[in-house]
Amino acid sequence: MVNGRVVAGRYELSTLIGQGGMGQVWTAYDQRLDRRVAVKLLRPDRMAAAAEAEDLRRRFVRECRVTAQVDHPGLVTVHDAGSDTEDLYLVMQYVEGADLADHHAETAPYPWQWAVSVAAQLCAVLSAVHAVPIVHRDLKPRNVMVRPDGTITVLDLGIASVLDTDTTRLTHTGTPIGTPAYMAPEQAMGGAVGPYTDLYALGVLLHELLTGDVPFAGSTALGILHRHLYEPPLPVRRNRPEVPGALEALVLHLLAKDPQYRPGSAQEVYERLAPLLPARGPHPAPYGVAPAGPLDPTRPFLRPHAPWPDRAAAVPPPVHVPPVPPTRTPPPPPSRPDVAGAVDEVKQLLGEGRITQAVDILGNILPAAAAEHGERSPVVRILRKQYAATLLDDGQYRRALPELRRLADERAAESGPADPQALQFRYDAAQCLEQLGEPAAALAEYRALLPYYENSYVSGNDPARSFELRLRAAQLLLATGGHGEAVRQLQALLYDAERAYGGYHPLVGEVRRALERQRQLGGGRG
Repeated sequence: MVNGRVVAGRYELSTLIGQGGMGQVWTAYDQRLDRRVAVKLLRPDRMAAAAEAEDLRRRFVRECRVTAQVDHPGLVTVHDAGSDTEDLYLVMQYVEGADLADHHAETAPYPWQWAVSVAAQLCAVLSAVHAVPIVHRDLKPRNVMVRPDGTITVLDLGIASVLDTDTTRLTHTGTPIGTPAYMAPEQAMGGAVGPYTDLYALGVLLHELLTGDVPFAGSTALGILHRHLYEPPLPVRRNRPEVPGALEALVLHLLAKDPQYRPGSAQEVYERLAPLLPARGPHPAPYGVAPAGPLDPTRPFLRPHAPWPDRAAAVPPPVHVPPVPPTRTPPPPPSRPDVAGAVDEVKQLLGEGRITQAVDILGNILPAAAAEHGERSPVVRILRKQYAATLLDDGQYRRALPELRRLADERAAESGPADPQALQFRYDAAQCLEQLGEPAAALAEYRALLPYYENSYVSGNDPARSFELRLRAAQLLLATGGHGEAVRQLQALLYDAERAYGGYHPLVGEVRRALERQRQLGGGRG
C-alpha cells in the first residue's frame, strides 16, 4: 500500500504513522472538505477466517456507529466508517500532539501532578463512555494523546471489541488479542468485561506514569497475564516516596484482582483525584513543576478555558444591529399520528442501516400511538417490541433495559413465565445488564432463566440456548472471581456439548479454548 491511494473515493492517504499485524494508520486529506484526517485501515482477512469476515465487517460498522454517538471533548471525533476493497476504514479527527507513551518517555521522572492531571481527564472520558455503555478494553498510553494545550484525547474507542468478541482469546502463537501489560485479570481469564475492566487499565497506566514501569512485565504474554492474576503490585512510593499516600492507595485500589474491590466508577476515581489536582490560577504549578506550557496536562486545571496560546486575539468590537421583532404565527392544529407511515419509514431506515434515525422515530411515535390506540393495543405492542429490539441493536442498553423488562412482565402475565417470548425478553434484558457492567445481576438472571431452557418443552431438541446461558454464566463467574466454579461449569458444559454436537462444533471449540486458557494461567485454583 502506497501513499496517494484514495479511500472511498474521498480520503487521499498521505503518510503512514502507525501499523501492526491487523492494520495501518495514515494521515490523509479529505478531498471533499479539504481538511487533514486520520484513517485507520483494518484487514478482516488477517483477523478472521473467510466465513467470519462478513460478520466482522458488520460488527465494525455497528461499533463505529455506536462510538460515534459518544459526545465528549476528550474523545477523538469519528467522521466516517465503512469498507473499501478488502479494507475496513475508520476516518477520524487528526489530533496534534504527542501520544502519552512518548510524552512519558521524554519526561523522567514524570511529575506526579502530571500523572494526576492525566488520570483525572481520563476519568472524565471514561465516565462519558461507560454511561453509553461502552467499554474501551484497550486503554494504554499509545491510545492516549496529549494535545499542545495539555488536554487529553482518547483513541481507538470500540476497536478492541471489533477485533474479537473475546478480546483475550489466545491465538495459535500464544499472543492475546489486546495488550497484556494493561489487561485486567477478568479479561485475561476470558471473563465478561465491564467498566471495572477499564478502571484496572487506568490503574496500570497510573502506576506506569508514576514509577516508569508497568506493574507486571514479562518475556511472554502468558507470563504477564499470570502475574496480573496472582502477584500483588509494588506500591508506587517504594520508588517515588514524594508521591502522596492517597495517590498510592488509589492505584492499589484500581489494581485489585477482583472487580468487586475496585472503585465503583470513574466518577468515584475522579473525586479521589480532585484534591490532588493543581489549584486554578495563572501562577506556576506547585512543588517546583514548570509553568503550564505546551503539552502540560496540568494546564487545563491551572488555566481552564484560557485561550491557547495565552494571549488575547485582537477582536474588533461587534457591530450593533437592532433586533428585528419576530413574526408570530399561530401554531398548526395537532395532527393524528401516522402510525402506519412511521412503521413503513422505520422498515426502510432499518433496511438501509440507519438505526439511530429509526430509534428516534419509534421513540417519538410510541406516546402518540399509545394515546390513540391504548397501551395494550396490538399496534402499540408491536411498536414497543420493535423499539426495544432497535435500541438493543443500536447498543443503547440503558434505554432498552426498562422496555425489555416491561415487555417480559406483560407477556408473562398473559401467557405464563415459561412463554418463549417472555423468556427471550428476559434474556435480552440480562444481556443489557451485562453490557451495563452489572455482572452479579446479569449472572442471577441467566441462572434464573436456565431451568426454563433445560426443560425440553421450551427448548425443543436443540439445547443451544441452554448451553449459551451456561457459557455466559461461566464467563461472568470468571469476571467476579469465581474461577474454580467457572472451570467446573466449563468442564460440565464441554462434556454435554460434545455429546450433543460432536467434537468439531464451534461451541465445543470455544469451551475448549476457554478451559485451555484457564489451564495455562492456573485459573482453576481456589
